[in-house]
Amino acid sequence: MNVEFVNPFLVSLQNVLKTMAHVDLAPGKPRLKKDEIARGDVSGLIGMVGPQTKGSFSISFDEAIALEIMERMLGERVTYINADVTDMVGEITNMVTGGAKNMLGEKGYEFDMATPLVVSGKGHTITHKGDGQKVIIPFNSQIGNVHIEVSFDNVE
Repeated sequence: MNVEFVNPFLVSLQNVLKTMAHVDLAPGKPRLKKDEIARGDVSGLIGMVGPQTKGSFSISFDEAIALEIMERMLGERVTYINADVTDMVGEITNMVTGGAKNMLGEKGYEFDMATPLVVSGKGHTITHKGDGQKVIIPFNSQIGNVHIEVSFDNVE
């Protein structure tokens, strides 16, 4: 998959979490993902379809960072992943995808976004639609880890 296509998602995630929750994320090394097991405790998944390609994007948060982001963004201290936390993960998924969509639009890629789906629980799975390879990028912070996955058909 073309790095030019993946980078807007990395940049957008870092921008959203820095702006909305004052969280600095350090990206790790991207790699291909061969299974469907989420690397976090709560994940947002969103599908995208356009004239040039179709695919999906997901963000998985460790529980600790999801709870801390919840407190920083909304001022609510929670001790477990509840409906408010899953709503927040869905909103973050929307914001990150929207930012990436704008950056990709400047490069000539257009697509529509679906409504995000949020899944939580230890060992949950993320099923990307389409035939493209899945690229996973880990991010580290002082309060926990985040992983994003990008999978698109026919993006060279």
